[in-house]
Formats: sequence, structure tokens, C-alpha cells
Amino acid sequence: LDVIFQGPRWTIEPNDLILPINSLSRQATVSCQAEGSPPPHYRWSLNGTLIDLGNDYRRHMSGGNLIISNLERNQDTGIYQCIAYNTWGTIVSRKASLQFAYLDTFKTQMVRSAVNVREGQGVVLLCGPPAHSGELTFAWIFNEYPYFVQQDSRRFISQETGSLYIAKVEPSDVGNYTCVVNNTVTREKMLSSPTPLVLRSDGVMGEYEPKIEVHFPDSVPAAKDSVIKLECFALGNPVPEISWRRTSGVPFPSKVKMKNSNGVLEIPNFQQEDAGTYECVAENRRGKNAARGRLSFHAKPHWLQTIDDTALSIEENLFWECKASGKPKPSYSWLRNGQPLTAEDRLQIENGALSVAALNLSDSGMYQCVAENKHGIIYSSAQLMVLASPPSFSKSPLRALLKARSGSTVTLECKPRAAPPAISLWKKGNEILQRSERITLLSNGTLQIANISKQDAGSYTCIAKNQFGTASTTGKLIITEIIVGESIVLPCQIACDPALDVSFSWAFNGQLIDFQQDNGHFERVGGSISGDLMIRNIQLNHGGKYVCLIDTDVDSLSTSAILVVKGPPGPPDKVSVEEITDSTAQLSWTAGRDNGSPITGYSVQARTPFTVGWQAVDTVPEIINGNMLTATVVDLNAWVEYEFRVVARNDVGLGEPSPPSDKTRTEDTIPDTAPTDVGGGGGTKSELVITWEPVPEELQNGEGFGYIIAYRQTGTVMWTRAVISTPGVSRYTFRNDTIPAFSPFDVKVAAYNNRGEGPFSSIASVYSAEEVPSAAPKRVVARSVSAVQIEVVWEALRAIPERVLGYEVVYWEDDTKPDTIGKVRLTGNHTAANLTSLRADTAYYLSVAAFNTAGPGPQSAPINSTTKKPPPDRPPLNIQWTMVGSTLSLHWDPVVATETESKVTGYLVLLKRHRYNDMTTILTTKTSVELSISASDNYLIQIKAMSEGGEGASSEPIHIHKSSEFAVLSTCISFPLQPLMKPK
Repeated sequence: LDVIFQGPRWTIEPNDLILPINSLSRQATVSCQAEGSPPPHYRWSLNGTLIDLGNDYRRHMSGGNLIISNLERNQDTGIYQCIAYNTWGTIVSRKASLQFAYLDTFKTQMVRSAVNVREGQGVVLLCGPPAHSGELTFAWIFNEYPYFVQQDSRRFISQETGSLYIAKVEPSDVGNYTCVVNNTVTREKMLSSPTPLVLRSDGVMGEYEPKIEVHFPDSVPAAKDSVIKLECFALGNPVPEISWRRTSGVPFPSKVKMKNSNGVLEIPNFQQEDAGTYECVAENRRGKNAARGRLSFHAKPHWLQTIDDTALSIEENLFWECKASGKPKPSYSWLRNGQPLTAEDRLQIENGALSVAALNLSDSGMYQCVAENKHGIIYSSAQLMVLASPPSFSKSPLRALLKARSGSTVTLECKPRAAPPAISLWKKGNEILQRSERITLLSNGTLQIANISKQDAGSYTCIAKNQFGTASTTGKLIITEIIVGESIVLPCQIACDPALDVSFSWAFNGQLIDFQQDNGHFERVGGSISGDLMIRNIQLNHGGKYVCLIDTDVDSLSTSAILVVKGPPGPPDKVSVEEITDSTAQLSWTAGRDNGSPITGYSVQARTPFTVGWQAVDTVPEIINGNMLTATVVDLNAWVEYEFRVVARNDVGLGEPSPPSDKTRTEDTIPDTAPTDVGGGGGTKSELVITWEPVPEELQNGEGFGYIIAYRQTGTVMWTRAVISTPGVSRYTFRNDTIPAFSPFDVKVAAYNNRGEGPFSSIASVYSAEEVPSAAPKRVVARSVSAVQIEVVWEALRAIPERVLGYEVVYWEDDTKPDTIGKVRLTGNHTAANLTSLRADTAYYLSVAAFNTAGPGPQSAPINSTTKKPPPDRPPLNIQWTMVGSTLSLHWDPVVATETESKVTGYLVLLKRHRYNDMTTILTTKTSVELSISASDNYLIQIKAMSEGGEGASSEPIHIHKSSEFAVLSTCISFPLQPLMKPK
């Protein structure tokens, strides 16, 4: 079915109007025009309520235009919206406001109160403009018309408030001042009552530093392309000089203008790069003062991706997505035939994405995606047609001749136009095809036949059916095509008298094939009545016409075949960056060769100094079809050098990538990533240590990168700021003797660059450095445990103002230097520690200190302890064992300690059971022991001498093997360094 979309489309939408109040006797026209078939009808709404034109004598329509006669301010002011509709659906226009400009008179008063001021003092004369609508301009008359106050470095008229500022009053300023208010729309002019300025007689005002009376707000939202005017003026004696700067240090571009003796900074055509913090400085010889404020960039929504007219079959699913840029980020909503859509069972809405499941005819109509922020609202319209029709192959019949190659897989597509989609079946001749190892029937109606052979040639018919009817299409499968790298045999055979001499030759594209010079691609196969040609590892240049020439004694024959070779596409070329922003790049390229199979799509890759090789990137549109040669790459990082390349694909596969584009750097912008893992703490006395994870270079968004650290004591309001201009730094230490120890601070960190300041991280709580514990542990006692170990015990510290995170024991030998001290640190409320790996029979000195993050406190008074003498270094010898039943008796010679060794206090017998891999220990003061063991297991036995100095050397292992004859008396003597003997 050829679908023609005929729903209404806007050609003219209404625009905002502001009319002088004196035009109330005239008429106004709000324009609106749409096209469609049939031609659309129109309705209008005012402030969201439909206008009943049938009962309204003042309003009528001409085409789609709304004409309002005898305008009335109270009834006609508001927001107008045009609605266009025809049989296909309804759309709404953008909203337009109609306002009336006016200027009331000043409140009646004969004379304003006089303003008394000393000579040399500054003064402000208030205008107090009357009620109005529409833009105002201000001027002041001095004494009488037409003498107007001339602005200079001493006098300034604010166009924001209308007030007159005189930085330093001189005697010539005495007189009457009248404020003149002008409405730029109505061109009306109103004069206030005069304000007398009188000099006081009590002396002249002395010099004083500037006092800024006119300055812009702390935060000023600035719309893209707008003209921004910032005012700044100060009172002071001498008259202050005004200067401007950006806190980032970036100089003003040439478009920025200073007016009225620098009292006004004007930025025309405001752009993203103009955002940032601006500072006005007023200075005289008595001092200077400054005022600053931040200009933030705002932009109304702008479409990056819109929705398109779509025709889908009944029961199919709809998915539409629209994307818009803007500052702040736009929000999305959806309309169907002018009415808001909400999520329900079949309909899901997520930001700019709309999905509708199982479409029915009532879903047809006009849809609008709406993107909105506080600066504007935009609409994207598209028509949805839900179709219901019988199958038809008029636009997609099977080709009359279907060519396939022997051994390949052929795909026959059955694509009838039908709504809902038709159910398809296939026939070869009159036989219905069934699934098999080689035959696949896909759910979309496609037939695939693998490993094609001659038996598969014939007529194939697809029959399609839905509830509205049936249709069929037929094609004949007869010949071949092949893909690069595969091989094929072209048959050439005849039936003839065996007595005839037959010769075969082959021509390719009119030239005889030289089988000796073809680089191994061509080979003759077959017998005397067969001249088949095998083509191996086919390349693209092998596609064309092949002719088999047959010569016999009586005749010459020929047969031909067309070989179509397909391959992946060639590389695209001339990839170039047409336009680049801080996050997007508009690319264009030229198509490469399709190599016999149409290009179905492209993908874009990019690389930067921060990536490993080429990476796939997101684009708009997300899917780039084979007919497109442009795309917008999105979600790029600002101020990063990119190269781009494009890869084409077709049904055969992916082609080679294009040559890379020239290196192009994205534009810079303010950082949009805050540092992470903000924390800190520790340090030494009077320090606040703040740490964070540095922002990677690829996310710094521009030159001049650094960090802004803000901190305040918890519970206070004012933040203190510090700036670090080193990108890789991750630590800042604030030192000040007034910082209280271990006091909580709120900290946050932001990044900045030459473009301005980025967002702050979330606030973290960090404690300032604490003081070391002020006291040493008491009642420290040491006890020698063995030749290599001393146990130390102390009393925990209590009721000291500092935190105690744990304790550390330092120790040294009596003959060592202080720099050879050993240390054991225990975190927690421990009151004992073991010093190990010590030297035997050695005196050690030790002391204990408490510690926290600031370090260790004072040490306790040193005490000493001497390790025990070492245990004997000889194992028990002459070990004898006897087995009676399940009782094992062991006996050995005693170990005698020398004078330099600890006295033997007993023996330790270790019994290891193999089956359970467990260990039993027996301690005895004798030189013999009896053990009860199992007959069904193997054992290993070792013996050690025990002393105050610890365990002595271990005897050679004794192996007891399981035996079924435990009744036999068994005896063995174990000698050192001799192999063990099995019991006899």
C-alpha cells in the first residue's frame, strides 16, 4: 500500500504580540495557517480554555487567523494557542502571548520632599516609576525642560530602577530634579513631581572610599543570543573609577562594550562562552570596593531529533523518540490529537520516548512530542496511520528468475503488504515445503535453503494470508552467485559419441583463460566429456561472464553463465568534520564501492589521546542507513582532540574502515563533572586536610583547569574558598592556629577552567587534625614468655580530652642506637601486646604510647625485660617403640641442656593421623609414653624437648603403618639420620 500522510501540518504559527493600550479601539490579528487533506479546520484557546466564536461578536476567524476587534485589555490579555484538525487528527500550535503596553501617571503630589546633602557627599534620587506594562527608559530633567542631566563618571541614571546617582555632589548640582519615564511600546511619557536637591550648611564632606550603590544580582540567567546589560555605579569622594573583569581572568572579546563611563557593561549576542562570574571594581585613592555576580547560560529548547510520519500494521508496536538540547535540560511530554498522553497498559512514556504496544485502529492520529524548559517550548508533529488490509505482492513480487550458486545458501523473501502481517507458506511446484536440515522457514515468511544443489532448481511460490484475504507470488530458481573467498565449480558437460575427440576451453569476459598464468584461481576438473571449471578463492574481479567452448570433430558448441561476486563494501572516503561543538560533531563522508551488495548502513568510530584504539560512538540518528552520508556524533567530551572514521556494511559483512578524518578538537566549556571521593582529615595540629579524586584530563573541558575548595566549620553559614591551579593535585591543606582540634568541617570541591566554574561536589564532613594524646599509659609491666617473646601489659588511658585510637609499643636492645627501635602498633582498646622474633637471652627496653591520627603521644617510662635462654638445639635420641595390640609404647633418651640453654621441663609428643589429617599432642615430664592407636590408619610421630625458652628441635619422624596383625609383638629403634625400618 502506498501511504500518503495527509494530517494537518503547520505552515504559520502564532507569534507573541504586545500592543499599545491606546490601540484598544482597533483590531488585532493572531496568525495561524496549516496544510493537509482535507484542508484543516481551526479552533483557538485563550489561557487553556476554548474560545466560543459562535457567541463572541468581537472575535472571528479568517482562514486560521484569529481577528479580535474592539480590543479589551482585561478580556484579551493572555496566552493564545491555535488548534488545527481534519479527518486524520489534531495538532496544537506553539503558544503566543497577547499583552497591552501602558504607562499610568505618577501619583499626584505637588512637591517631593527636598533632599539635603553636604558638598562632597554622594546622593541617590529615587524615581519610583508608576504602574506600567512594556519596556521603560528613564531620563532626568535638571530645573526645567529641555535641560537634561548628562551622564558622566559623576552622574549615572539606572535603566533598571530609574534612579539618579550622583557620586560626589558639587554646588552646581543644587536645583530641582524631575524623573522622565518613557514607554518604548506606547511612546507615552510621564514626568514626576520635582525633587529639590539642597546643600547643607554644616560643612563639606571629607574623602571616603567608594560605596557601590548600583550592582547586578549575585546570579543572572542569560538567554542565548540576547543582549545583556550589567550596571555598576558607586558613590565616593573623590569620584570613583569603575572597571570590569572576569574572575576567570579571560579577557573580554571585542563585542563587549563599556558605556556611560564604564557604568554599563553590554554583552551582545550572549553565548555559552560568555557565561561566568563578572566583577565590577570601584576605586579611588581612599580605597576600593567590588561587586560580583554570575551570568549563567540559558537557552530555549532546540530539536536534535524529531519524530517522523509512520505507518504500521494493526497489532504492531510503535516506538518514537525525540531529543532536544537546551539549558536547563528540557522536559518532555506527548500529545495525541492535541490531548496529553499518560502511561497505561499499552502505552509507556519515558522522557522523549513513546512506545505503544499492539496498535489498534483507534491509535491512528496526529502525535506531538513537546520539549519545554523555562525559556521556551517546541513541538514536533507526526502522523501515525494504523493499517488493516489484505495481502498484496504488487510492490514486492518474487523475481521471475532467482539466481543461486551451487553449495551456497539462498534466501527467498516473502514480503507481502498486509495489515496485520500475513501468515506465509511456501510451495515448490505443487508440494508444500516443510522444515528440514537444509530448509528454514523464518517467522517473517523468509525461506532459506542451505547447500543449494541442482535438485533445488524449480518454481517457488509464497502464499500469504490474513483475515482480510490471500495472495501469492512465484519465481524460478535457476543460477548462481558467490561471496568473496569461496569456491565454485561451473559445469560444462555434453552427451556425444565416445569415438569423437572433444576439447574444452573457457573464456572470461571475452578473453581465453590461461590456466598457467592465473595464479592458481582457475582449474579444470572433470573427465573426457566434462570440462568443468573450478574457481578457487574467488575475488571481486572474478565476477562476469564465463563461456565454455566445446570443439569436436564435427561441431563447435558453447554455453555461458553469469557469475555475480559479492563482497563487503569498500572503505568510505573523505570523512570530514563539518561543524563541532563542545559535545557534538557533524560528520560527512563519501560512499565507497558496494562490491555487488548494496550498502545497508554505516557506523562511526572515534579515537582520542585517552582511548585505546578506535571506539564506537553514539550518533543521531542512532541507526545510520546506507543512503545517508552525514551524521551527528553526540556525547563527546569537551576540549578533547578527536579523529573519526566510518565503516560501511552490507549483507555480506563489514568493510574496511575509511581513512581517519583530520584531528579536530571539541570546543571548550565550563567543567560539568565535580571531583569525586571528597574527604580528608588527619594532618598535624592546626591543619584541615581535604582530599579528592582528581578529574581525568579528558573531562576537564578546557584550558586553565584547577580546583575550587570551599570549607566552613559545621554549623556556620559562610564558606571560605581556596583555588588550586594544578590539575593533577588531589590534596589541599589549610593551616591556621585558630583551627580547633578535631572539629567537624563541611567541605566541597568544584573544578574550574578558563570558561568558568563547574558544579560543586556533594558536601562531605571532614575533621580537622586532632592533637596527640596528652598522657602516657601507666602501670606498664613486661614478662619474658620464651627465648623469642616478651608479653607487655599496661593500663588503658581514660578521661583525657584527646581521642585514643590505639597503642604502640616501642622496644630496643640495651646496646642498640635509638634509630634501631622496633615497633608494634595495635588499633583499638588493647591493653596487652606480644613482642615476637626477639633474640634469646637478651635484655630489651620498652615503653608504651597512645596514638591517634595526629601521631603518638608521650611514651611511658622505659622498663626492661630479658628473654629466656634458648631451648636445647638437639632432638630426643634413641627413640624405641613397641606395639602390643592397639597400644604403642614409646621411650627415648633424655635431652640435657647446656649452661647457655634453658633447662628441659618436659617433652611434647605429636601424633598425626593420616585419614583425618588431625594432630594430637601429649605433654609429659617423663622420657616415655603409651598411646592408643587405631589398626586401620597410618600415623606419624615426632618428639620435642620443652623448656622455658620454648620448644626444642624435633626428632626424626616415626611412621606407623596400618597392619592387620596387631597381635604380633613389634619393636623398632629410631636413630637420628637413619632410614626408618618397618616392623618385623
